[in-house]
Amino acid sequence: MTVASVMTDTPVCCTPKSLLSDVAKMMIDNDCGQIPVVESLTSRKLAGVITDRDITVRIVAQGINSSEAYAADCMTSPCITVKPEDSVQDCCTLMETNKIRRVPVVNESNEVIGIVSLADVARHANASATVAVVKEVSSVS
Repeated sequence: MTVASVMTDTPVCCTPKSLLSDVAKMMIDNDCGQIPVVESLTSRKLAGVITDRDITVRIVAQGINSSEAYAADCMTSPCITVKPEDSVQDCCTLMETNKIRRVPVVNESNEVIGIVSLADVARHANASATVAVVKEVSSVS
């Protein structure tokens, strides 16, 4: 089974200059916890990712005014990615090793074409694979 068969296609993206309030609204509107950050919405070349946790830990907890902050202020870059032809098992191993719950899927031009989340894995992979990934990603180092 390949990443292409389980990924969520064409996820909503933001740019480094997107206001954090807009990014947070995207997360609410799309029921997701990570937004890929792209150089431009037309090119969709991956620049990084921003998670709800990034906003909380790098902005809110630091006392930074979130209404004046941008995605670039707290995004993770570079970030871990997968290709659509990669196996789901390789993707799961990557998630386990890096303790991440979501992985952007990029094409050969580094353009965002999808995203794989633990929920995607749970919906499509066998139960033992899902349990192993969730257990490893959630373990405390």
